Amino acid sequence: MLVRHHGAFTILASFMLALVLTILPLPDLAQSFRPQWVALVLIYWCLALPERVGIGIGWSCGLVLDVMTGTLLGQHALGLSLVAFLTLKLHQRTRLFPLWQQALTVLVLLFVERLLFLWALGAAGQATPSLWYWAPPFIGMLLWPWLYIVLRDTQRRFRVT
Repeated sequence: MLVRHHGAFTILASFMLALVLTILPLPDLAQSFRPQWVALVLIYWCLALPERVGIGIGWSCGLVLDVMTGTLLGQHALGLSLVAFLTLKLHQRTRLFPLWQQALTVLVLLFVERLLFLWALGAAGQATPSLWYWAPPFIGMLLWPWLYIVLRDTQRRFRVT
């Protein structure tokens, strides 16, 4: 039986938009509050389509993010692939949660990504960032309900299966 998947372009476009939002220039004051856009989009697609978006996509997006931001190669890739793995492990449970509980789960996943990034910074001998380093997971948690609704409506409008 042949199963046809639709919407690969829509998924790719959402990741491309997340990458653009990640490198978009911001004032110095706002830099510390930039959400983890790629991780948020990855979490959504891993929850919505776990059979199509997974660890490989997380790793690939992480490598692209590493090249675009000029960080140590594999630094984002490690964090995003672990986030994808954990999301896939928890997706059946998390999908049933109301949005506010999903936001708490997203907070934990974003903290895991930041923690791995911090570990890689330390392993590379770079300076420890300030306390503002931990702000983006909270911003991501607050953005999650709106991002979820926008991506879900996009998924339905373009019939991504």
